Amino acid sequence: MGQNNRSNGHEDQYDWAKEVEAFEETKAGVKGLVDSGVVKIPKFFIQTPASATANKTTNGDRDDLLLQIPAVDLQGIGSHDDGARRKMAVDEIRRAAETWGFFRIMNHGVPVSVMDGILDDTRRFHEQPEEDKMHLYSGDGRKKVRFFTINGHFQENDVANWKDSLGFNFPDDVVDSQDFPLVCRNEVGEYMEQMIKLRDVLSELLSEALGLNKDYFARIECMKSEYLSCLYYPPCPEPDLTFGVYRHSDGTFLTILAQDDQGGLQVLHQDQWVDVLPVPGTLLANIGDLMQLISNDKFKSAEHRVLARSVGSRVSTACFFYPSSTHLFKPYGPIKELLSETNPPLYREVSNMEYTTAFQKNVRHRIATLPLFKL
Repeated sequence: MGQNNRSNGHEDQYDWAKEVEAFEETKAGVKGLVDSGVVKIPKFFIQTPASATANKTTNGDRDDLLLQIPAVDLQGIGSHDDGARRKMAVDEIRRAAETWGFFRIMNHGVPVSVMDGILDDTRRFHEQPEEDKMHLYSGDGRKKVRFFTINGHFQENDVANWKDSLGFNFPDDVVDSQDFPLVCRNEVGEYMEQMIKLRDVLSELLSEALGLNKDYFARIECMKSEYLSCLYYPPCPEPDLTFGVYRHSDGTFLTILAQDDQGGLQVLHQDQWVDVLPVPGTLLANIGDLMQLISNDKFKSAEHRVLARSVGSRVSTACFFYPSSTHLFKPYGPIKELLSETNPPLYREVSNMEYTTAFQKNVRHRIATLPLFKL
């Protein structure tokens, strides 16, 4: 995909690779650009004209489409007498997963102090002096802990997001804080312990929402490892030319998101971009591509994006769930119990590793990965 080049009379002299290399060598991320006083963003952040201007309107621009994402209330789930309450939560999740692929979680059991702690420390990490974080800067996704802007192999005409990330890998639910940055060590460990507990609850409810035994997802170990991304979106001098995160779906099974009070997240629903407004004390969940695949399109993977902004910064944390280390190459296909003569499989089997490789290759080119695995 080509980029939206500025017209400065010297376009033939522009060296894309040199500009990217110079940016990466600073090891300071987008925040470093902002701190340097940049007034024009580097070209590798610029969207094509169509991408940058299309669908910039939100549901708030149309009085007849003041939509809100569904809410799921987990109050009382797990108690000795949760029968009626559990059925209601299962029904809420089913409707949300089938129609939106995105839902707000209320009464989830994660202490507000833990949520505030991870968001505060996300900001604290990214806003510390460059020299205190640049040793973690890396594009290598195999690292257990890393700070980065550009993820993986960046090819010419790829477009970067206007954000910085601090990422943590947690294979097989192992939370070892020894290598965590001191500035957020305790908070990341506490938050991940809470995410694993919430994952167990949602795993059961999602299984039941598909008409399966509540331990089904636990048995196939499709959400047994985690990747936590602590995201920082600095103000952008040219927000109309780029996105905090461009339009995409998630390539995993499930995502749980905490966001601050700044807004900017949008989900695509019925061809309309809907603002996902911050609600204190709640978390957000969205269905990933692989969940849509194994549910044979019963659950929908939600496309979403984050707008760039000219004033103020935004922080969020996204916890992505994927299979255990022993199941990374295990093929996952449409769940056999959901199939019939009238509901044949729509996708071929694919391992998490194969899907992730294809997803990372396609996402920067705005190519949807899931349709590539249709039968």
